[in-house]
Amino acid sequence: MAAPDAAASQAGCADPAPWAQLEAPARLLLQALQAGPDGARRGLGVLRALGRRGGEPFCWDRVLEALCREEPVVRGPDCRLQLKPLLLRLPRLCQRNLMALLMAVRPSLPESRLLPVLQIAQQDPSPEADAWLQALGELLRRDVGTGVSIERASPLSERCQRQLRDLCRQLGPGGRRLKLPQSPDSKEEQEEDKDPQPPGKRRKEPEEEPAGPEGERVPKRVRFLRREEEEGHEESAGHEPLESLADGRDASPMKNQSVVRADPRTASESLEDAKGSKESLELPKALQDQVPRLQQLLKTCGERLEGLENAAPAELQLLHECSSSQVDLLCAQLQLPQLSDAGVLQVCTWLLSLSPDLSLSNATVLATSLFLGRILSLTSSASRLLSIALTSFCAKYTYAVCRALLGPVLRAPEIGPAQTELLCCLMKDEALEPDMRIVMLGQILELPWKEAVFLVLQSLLERQVELPPEKFSVLMDKLCTEGLAATTSMAYAKLMLTVMTKYQADITETQRLSMATPLALNTTFLRKSLQATLRHLAP
Repeated sequence: MAAPDAAASQAGCADPAPWAQLEAPARLLLQALQAGPDGARRGLGVLRALGRRGGEPFCWDRVLEALCREEPVVRGPDCRLQLKPLLLRLPRLCQRNLMALLMAVRPSLPESRLLPVLQIAQQDPSPEADAWLQALGELLRRDVGTGVSIERASPLSERCQRQLRDLCRQLGPGGRRLKLPQSPDSKEEQEEDKDPQPPGKRRKEPEEEPAGPEGERVPKRVRFLRREEEEGHEESAGHEPLESLADGRDASPMKNQSVVRADPRTASESLEDAKGSKESLELPKALQDQVPRLQQLLKTCGERLEGLENAAPAELQLLHECSSSQVDLLCAQLQLPQLSDAGVLQVCTWLLSLSPDLSLSNATVLATSLFLGRILSLTSSASRLLSIALTSFCAKYTYAVCRALLGPVLRAPEIGPAQTELLCCLMKDEALEPDMRIVMLGQILELPWKEAVFLVLQSLLERQVELPPEKFSVLMDKLCTEGLAATTSMAYAKLMLTVMTKYQADITETQRLSMATPLALNTTFLRKSLQATLRHLAP
């Protein structure tokens, strides 16, 4: 029985995120930037949501200064200490999305703080320096205008330019209209320029694209972000709460693709996309070849607890290259819903050790496959192994657990004491950060309330979370409304006692008066205690 303790200790002692020491708004922004290829747009949404809160404006000075701050890290096989700025300690995907976001909001950035960040991106001494990050940094330097001569220069390396030319040559004229650039004096280009138009049709002029300061064409993704910044709102997130902007709720992979491919498609392109979607249902060959080995490993873990492996198999790194549908296919092939609780703990241990973190969509699919059916089928208290696996996974992927488990389980008509007990244990977990508790509260407030919801909500609020005023107002309104139909509910009475005791400083006079009616109708043996506590709130 030493393995569960070791697993719990390992989950609790995991390395914190590089941004763990930053202020809450900066942490929320960087978490949003980590939400897959669409992270830059989600970061922009977080900035807007923070602005709508009416508090202090987002302080870029402190964030950019923190990105340049060096801290010692252990590097190399000889475990040497090396000073490394926060920017280069961020996950690779987060770095790229951050640079794209900086390009979109550049006019609002202090130039004196921005230039050191760009120098760090350009002068990364590590051998695995990200060429894409350096290219984005170079484009941003040109946009800032640092006095560097950029005439006829390209931010792409020579090797990247060669690969791009080879790709265009292979695609040819039939590959989504990508063609190899030709010299001005080539006969092919001259003939193309003189190509007559079909009778009765007008030649469609290409849409003029904005150019950079030196006449360069701005990357399409950056143009899209700038368009969103100028418009001041997002088409699908007009009144979307801050939590959903950060965690990527309601954003499917198909929506992400529509952001990048905004141009109209021809019939041939649609056919190619259909073919691509069919191929996306197949696992990458390197991962497919290792499925039997992973199945054997999981079978071994299900038969014994000793020797729990902390390091994930190298093949699981390919999860970062899979779409959510491919991850769902892998879960089915590995039969994750049929694993023993020990096997679930082993898979969670592997997933928590992956770097960088999984995308929200992939983590949601894994949470559904590993836990949802298992939790709904509980007839008695969850095992210690399952509780450890769920709490450790939730501590790192809270948004995914909210999306895949919290809402579906609390909505399920067959929820019983075993499910409620496990969710209450999850709410009390000390590893959950305060802002993640607020995310969970937001999810619960959107659900229809019943007895199990009262119990889970009480477990969450017992920690005395510091709630935003607007969130607390919604909570109080719903408590007063639900109280009219929960006059005999002990769970509701205990929840009201918790709120009035833990959050008495936040309750306004209007809210206190609204609480009088449901508490007067309460028929439980806690009625007198409730009314006495309510009188104590009076000014």
